[in-house]
Amino acid sequence: MHFGLTIFPTEYSISMVELGRAAEEREFESIWVSEHSHIPVSRRTPWPGGPELPKMYHDTLDPFVALAAAASSTSRIKLATGICLVVERDPIHTAKQVASIDQISGGRFLFGIGGGWNLEEMENHGTRPESRFNLMRERVEAMKAIWTQDEAEYHGDLIDFDPIYMWPKPAQSPHPPIHVGGGFPGGARRAIRYGDGWMPIGGRDGDIAERLPHFREMAREAGRDPERIEVSVFAAESKQAALARHRDAGISRVVLVLPPAPRDEILPILDSYASLMDSVG
Repeated sequence: MHFGLTIFPTEYSISMVELGRAAEEREFESIWVSEHSHIPVSRRTPWPGGPELPKMYHDTLDPFVALAAAASSTSRIKLATGICLVVERDPIHTAKQVASIDQISGGRFLFGIGGGWNLEEMENHGTRPESRFNLMRERVEAMKAIWTQDEAEYHGDLIDFDPIYMWPKPAQSPHPPIHVGGGFPGGARRAIRYGDGWMPIGGRDGDIAERLPHFREMAREAGRDPERIEVSVFAAESKQAALARHRDAGISRVVLVLPPAPRDEILPILDSYASLMDSVG
């Protein structure tokens, strides 16, 4: 089982250059960064995590810029979006950003995606909340075409373009792994349909370990090999017993949360997580 880290990169957090270096030295497998383009003032949509939205949601850096900084100070650790809100992004621009970060990192990018929870935020990007998951699927399919075809085209209900040239192509073939965020069963179905991994949030959707047999059966019924779809528990509980249970159930990866804090606060947390990682194995 792999151990990753996730953080909201902000101007007051540890720099991504320093975090990348420190995480790689402690042999974590991956770093995942969050995305919000903005937070609408209205706050009509409730935050799933509680009554008060933390300030870091307003302040997060662009994920691809943050990961490029981490790439500059590392050579092994994987770099990931957790999650990229593709329903708020142009697919052609996003395809180029994904390919670019994969190239400059030497093929270390993991593409975590999701439909998001903030309805006003996606509406400001012209996205209708009720059709966002169809839009996400079509944008992913369009990006796959761009990454894998010299003259790429896509014709869907929501995304439509005639043949285009777009380089660079990603360093990984056929493209970076796509990890689809979301709960059970909707997020699981989307991951099976067009993803390489499923990424539920720990604690929000029951016991993920108990969901695994059903998830694997769903994958087989859809003609997918469940062993080829990674399951990552995002924001996993940082306790030895819980992590050991994930390991024993066959979870591919756990991603532990870091606060948006400066270096002096983050390094001791990294050390404690590294000890936990060693104890779980």
